Amino acid sequence: MGYQFIIGIGVATVVLIILIMGILSRYRKCPSDKVLVIYGKVGSEKNGDTRSAKCIHGGAAFIIPVLQSYQYIDLTPISINVDLRNALSKQNIRVDVPSRFTVGISTEPGIMQNAAERLLGLKMSEIQELAKDIILGQLRLVIATMDIEEINSDRDKFLISVSNNVEIELKKIGLRLINVNVTDINDESGYIEALGKEAAAKAINDAKKSVAEKDKDGEIGQANARREQRIQVAAADAAAIKGENEAKIEVALSDAARREKEAEALRIATAAEQVQAARAKEEAYVAQKEAEENRADLERATQKADVIVKAQIAKEQAEIAAEAEAEVVRRKARGEADAIFARMEAQAKGMQEMLSKQALGMRELVAAAGGDADAAVKLIVADKLQDLMKIQVEAIKNIKIDKITVWDSMSGGNGGEPTTANFLSGMMKSVPPLNELFKQAGMELPDFLGKDMEETLQQKAQAESGEAPEAEGSEINAD
Repeated sequence: MGYQFIIGIGVATVVLIILIMGILSRYRKCPSDKVLVIYGKVGSEKNGDTRSAKCIHGGAAFIIPVLQSYQYIDLTPISINVDLRNALSKQNIRVDVPSRFTVGISTEPGIMQNAAERLLGLKMSEIQELAKDIILGQLRLVIATMDIEEINSDRDKFLISVSNNVEIELKKIGLRLINVNVTDINDESGYIEALGKEAAAKAINDAKKSVAEKDKDGEIGQANARREQRIQVAAADAAAIKGENEAKIEVALSDAARREKEAEALRIATAAEQVQAARAKEEAYVAQKEAEENRADLERATQKADVIVKAQIAKEQAEIAAEAEAEVVRRKARGEADAIFARMEAQAKGMQEMLSKQALGMRELVAAAGGDADAAVKLIVADKLQDLMKIQVEAIKNIKIDKITVWDSMSGGNGGEPTTANFLSGMMKSVPPLNELFKQAGMELPDFLGKDMEETLQQKAQAESGEAPEAEGSEINAD
């Protein structure tokens, strides 16, 4: 009994240790260079918490088994090389602005939540490409609102504008801008290079002018010194000649001059104070005016940027729609043309096949006729002879003759033949003979089909006319 109790305590201890280790294995600490993202059931519908993930930076959290899972997002800064080409400035001059941006995952609560929702599971290269697209768009937008002189000379203002615009857009996907470094600015028309040459020439000219003015001041100073020297020597000689008698006059005049100078100095000091006060007010007014003008310029630039961007987007949409419609028309026309071409090609192939078969048959027929083309044609006509005879018979078959009355004196005509025989022979000859048909076709009927047949018909007609009874008149009925 004591052993069973000890075994039970051991088993319970092992289970407890395993349970504690399992709990500890689900407790995750977040390193300082990462963000711990807990997803799954992280909010409470009763309290209105609809978060899709919980972000922790620099702390630890317990991951509930089955209901929750976790993943880390790296806070390592990402360096992005943005080689912007052909960006349109406010003066419609295209400039190249190669620059390098350094971004990273933000640790601000709201922005960190955006990173968890939009960047979790993405590779570093994918995040870099996404940020690069956003930076390129905002960089073009800022350049479109500034002149080239302003971009080139006031780099601080340019960088501040770029940083503000890019920072706002990057926050939407959970990133923050760390640093911006514009390496160089070039333009395709050489405008910036011309500005640099102009500034260099101006500096050289100013230096030359300064040297010339210093030389002039030196010459004037040397001449003035010589003049003062001569005046002082002459004055010393005059003072020595006048003597002591003029000393009192000089003293009196000196006193008068002193009092006059004091009065003049007082007047000048008073006037100077008033002038300085007026000048201070004037400078204050000028500074205030410049501040208002700068504010107006900023507001005007902002408005223009909004209008230009919207107009450009509308223009690109219209161009894409027009190009799509044109492509549909082109493809439809190309399909119709292909269908017509296929149909005509099929007809041509059929006609070519039929003509080839006919030519092959004619070639075999000529070969059967021993190579004689004329004989081959006669064979073809002989094959159609029955049809030709049928056409001849059909020519007089449907002639309706109720009665024919022939008055024959039986005295004979030319050649001693009776009129009745001549009438019958003429009736037969009214049908085109085969020999005439062959001659019209450029051929000659064989003797056994042509001449002999005609002689046979003539002999038969004469025989029939000779057997007829002699009468003053004979009557022939024909149906």
